[in-house]
Amino acid sequence: MNKFCLGIAFVLLANFDGFSRVPAPKKAKKPLVVFVCGDHEYSGESTLPLLATVLEKQYGFRTKVLKSFPDQNAEKDIPGLEALAEADLAVFFLRWRQLPAEQVALMDAYLKSGKPIMGFRTTTHSFNYPKTDPLVAYNGWAERAFGAPPGWGGKSQHTHYGHNASTDASIIPEAAKHPILTGVDPTFHVRSWLYRVLPDYPVKGTEWLLMGKAVNPDKAATEQPIAWTWKNEYGGRVFFTTMGHPEDFSVEPFQRLVVNAIHWELGMSVPKKWPGKLDINVPYRGMVNSK
Repeated sequence: MNKFCLGIAFVLLANFDGFSRVPAPKKAKKPLVVFVCGDHEYSGESTLPLLATVLEKQYGFRTKVLKSFPDQNAEKDIPGLEALAEADLAVFFLRWRQLPAEQVALMDAYLKSGKPIMGFRTTTHSFNYPKTDPLVAYNGWAERAFGAPPGWGGKSQHTHYGHNASTDASIIPEAAKHPILTGVDPTFHVRSWLYRVLPDYPVKGTEWLLMGKAVNPDKAATEQPIAWTWKNEYGGRVFFTTMGHPEDFSVEPFQRLVVNAIHWELGMSVPKKWPGKLDINVPYRGMVNSK
């Protein structure tokens, strides 16, 4: 072996140990989904943790569930909202909260970040500040966030068709190829009584996925959009559904709709395989006085 070859061999041997210590590429963090629960009636604080468990065990997500404290009737405190700053997706199930300004600011900062956002049912009326409160404008937060009616009743005519009613859901044919609807039955039935959002909502630019027809309504009823997507003014992907009664979460097509929507919002392919009906069984309790 000549001197040149010996020199090359020496250099390689001298650096071999250094090469062996080159760190492996860091694995990308799993998406973090933060659930924010606070409704008096529909047990979001029970259904959403079960959904979170499914996302962790079956799909490898990280999740965090934030709840009204000390219970679902507590309207003025949801501890831990700082977690929204790290969230890849925020999912809201709120009803008539009166959170302090610093907590509302954390929610608003998430919305304005342009990250994806999801909402269920009573999140149309997330807040209920009195007219004299400096935060009263947030009573219409759902319109900016989700393209949904800005609060309950009033000019938006947002109401429902009676607690004894339920809803027949059907995929809108023009939307049938949307990824969120992959594997979702064309028609199915849910217990939630139909919410009225028309004629003015969802806002212009939303893409409607499902229509609902009231079964046994307490007044004259017309079909209403019950699930839609949108891109809000901050650039965030939106999925919203007026479904969300606890018994809806036991309905397999609804389960698949929600799991698909979470993947779609995060820019991920929806799961091609479905593991079968999820074990999410929470009975409806209605309003319960916690005192």
